[in-house]
Amino acid sequence: MGKPPFPAPDTLTAPPSWRCIDFVSDLHLHEGLPRTFEAFAHYLRETPADAVLILGDLFEAWVGDDMRDEPFEARCVQALRTFGQQRHLAIMVGNRDFLLGDDMLQACAAHRLADPTVLDAFGQRHLLIHGDSLCLADTAYLQFRAQVRQPAWQSAFLAAPLGARLEQARRMREASQAHQQQQGPAEWADVDEAAATHWLDAASAHTLVHGHTHRPGSEPFGGLQDDAPRWRHVTMDWELDHARPRAEVLRLSADGFTRQPVAG
Repeated sequence: MGKPPFPAPDTLTAPPSWRCIDFVSDLHLHEGLPRTFEAFAHYLRETPADAVLILGDLFEAWVGDDMRDEPFEARCVQALRTFGQQRHLAIMVGNRDFLLGDDMLQACAAHRLADPTVLDAFGQRHLLIHGDSLCLADTAYLQFRAQVRQPAWQSAFLAAPLGARLEQARRMREASQAHQQQQGPAEWADVDEAAATHWLDAASAHTLVHGHTHRPGSEPFGGLQDDAPRWRHVTMDWELDHARPRAEVLRLSADGFTRQPVAG
């Protein structure tokens, strides 16, 4: 399997004043998950982090920045803005919310986090991605991704009325869920290790941090680099409204990575 070229990454350099950086992803927020939203809003109010970096799929579906004035989304904006006005908030788009644009970021007092981004913090370089672009075995999805990331497709989609966009997103989400139900979680595509290792080497980073796969964990990944093991840390998806409640923050400090459970 070929290795996709490494896009020129942005670099985020943590200032010396930062003591703690939090990573979250895959909250899939929508109005049908009130407990998940309340837990996230409470987390934003209480976290000691100097920066919160969201690695994609904050929302279940984002069909344009005019969504931000809808009742539920307006509550999300307020929670994000309250944090972003005080500390560093950065948002990377994922496969569900790739249409999240500059107007929404401005409303949330948030910075755009490019995919990929190299985080230079506490004397180490960490490669941050959402994860979908390196799930190379999921060829059907990657073809779809290439289509919907085209400016022409996005312009045509965003020209439709909000209701029509929401309905199309609902149909696409149902088709995705039906496809997943035909497979067990063990069959879901994972980040390709060889491709990820290639990207880590290109970024001169020892650590990969990503979401998307819904397989949270920390593990050696990709062998050695300069006689030191490479690692990857996969963030947890959040779900506090139905069966198997779960929510967790991946936290980075000068002492390394830890995982912090979030109460529902």
